[in-house]
Amino acid sequence: MRRALISSAVLGLLLFAAPPAKAQVSFGIQIGQPPPPRAYRVAPAPSPNYEWVEGYWYPVRGRWVWHDGYWTRPPFAGAYWVRPYYSGGRYVQGYWENGDRHENHNHRWDRDDNRRDYNHGR
Repeated sequence: MRRALISSAVLGLLLFAAPPAKAQVSFGIQIGQPPPPRAYRVAPAPSPNYEWVEGYWYPVRGRWVWHDGYWTRPPFAGAYWVRPYYSGGRYVQGYWENGDRHENHNHRWDRDDNRRDYNHGR
């Protein structure tokens, strides 16, 4: 009985004195390469200040969703669009940059067709 009590006490000290173990679990879901781009007609630019953003596929909850191309004003001076791409099993989203600044596209901005990316990089 005494041995069991001592063993329990030592085990309890070891469990409470030791730092908690830290573990990390991560999963990746691969949905394969996106389908080929869709064919569509590009409307004329609304003005010379607009830049065309080519349509592209992007992943949403385990499937590919098509994002139509659109005309927009860049979000900051000198910005140009770097289209999204898929490489080595990994999707890299499109973004705006000018060498000094970098601004990812946010699909919530798409609700405002007239302003989309403009003024979001400030």
